[in-house]
Amino acid sequence: MKIIVTSILIVMCFRVEAQQDPIYAQYINNPFILNPAYAGLTNNLNLSVSFRNQWTGIEGSPKTLNANGHIALIENKMGAGIIVISDQIGTSTVNEVLGAYSYRISLAKDKILSFGLQAGFANYKIDNTKATPFDKTDPFFQGVVSETKPSFGFGVVLKGDNFFLGLSVPRMLKTTFETQGLQSSLYTQHYYMMGSYLFFMSEKVRFKPSTLLKYVNNAPLSVDLNASFIFNEDYQVGLLTRNFNTYGAFLQLVIKDSFRLGYVYELPSGSTSGINFSTHEITLGYQINALRFHNNSGLLNF
Repeated sequence: MKIIVTSILIVMCFRVEAQQDPIYAQYINNPFILNPAYAGLTNNLNLSVSFRNQWTGIEGSPKTLNANGHIALIENKMGAGIIVISDQIGTSTVNEVLGAYSYRISLAKDKILSFGLQAGFANYKIDNTKATPFDKTDPFFQGVVSETKPSFGFGVVLKGDNFFLGLSVPRMLKTTFETQGLQSSLYTQHYYMMGSYLFFMSEKVRFKPSTLLKYVNNAPLSVDLNASFIFNEDYQVGLLTRNFNTYGAFLQLVIKDSFRLGYVYELPSGSTSGINFSTHEITLGYQINALRFHNNSGLLNF
């Protein structure tokens, strides 16, 4: 089984039209990883690092490390942040460094409209020497390919006291490379729409459903759905599904009002139930009111 899945992953790295964005399950608790307009929107300093190991136990399975931070500036009217990503699948690795800036407009009834831009660079590396080719004469399996390209993104967020809505294209530039006289696409745009609503069930209990839609040209629409309960603003437990063929559960807890720990466990089902391997995603975070005008008092709120 490992040989079969590894072979599929290797083929994906070279024969698909383009590299896919990393998958995140805890996006709704830190939308900044997908939308630069969220930079500083928590009205404090927010730091986070996450690691996702997809399809554990399978050689060459996707692994993603994401470290990011953002801060509110200028009386909470602007925000800035940085994201560092390392995403590996098979023999392919993408390393990115991105800076973000946001500007917000206050609307009626405590609503905020935020616009964000991000820019940086991405290094795409394919180490073909580590692959076991079906055809040893295939030029794609000879040598190491490394390309560094610029990256630009855009996002917008509408936020209220109990709802969140975001649209973004984190990487707007298509990227191609040429090797052995053959040209291939490294990346094509991904379009995201995410939303969430907070229901106040009681003084200590809140219900938070959310969704994420992802669209890529020449690919089916991807739909994430999740729902969670928040207790005392410190504990969050929920369930999720991705395209109704992957299901999971997640937990997040707050420690000493500043630290947060999140964990996600996923399993495939349905048409993929013949390949029984799990996915794990863990997140560590820290946030604090670092400047005099910072005023965030809740870690699990919008």
